[in-house]
Amino acid sequence: MDYYDRIILAITTCICGGVLGGVLLPISFSSGLAFGAVSATPFVYHAIFRNPPVTPTHPEVVGIAAVWHGLLAVVFLIAFL
Repeated sequence: MDYYDRIILAITTCICGGVLGGVLLPISFSSGLAFGAVSATPFVYHAIFRNPPVTPTHPEVVGIAAVWHGLLAVVFLIAFL
């Protein structure tokens, strides 16, 4: 298993854990999903900025970071509005 495979597995585990928490615990589904997304964020940052497959200033890296922040914003708007 490659380094980036483990990062993807960690991100997936965090988000799935948040979804399961939203389903199985007495919190809303959207709150569980928001918690999962926030807990996955350090892994995303690590893969994008600390050990990226391309240089951190590459346009794809900037685009991925923008998409992730947009995803977090949408999840939080759905969860808390």
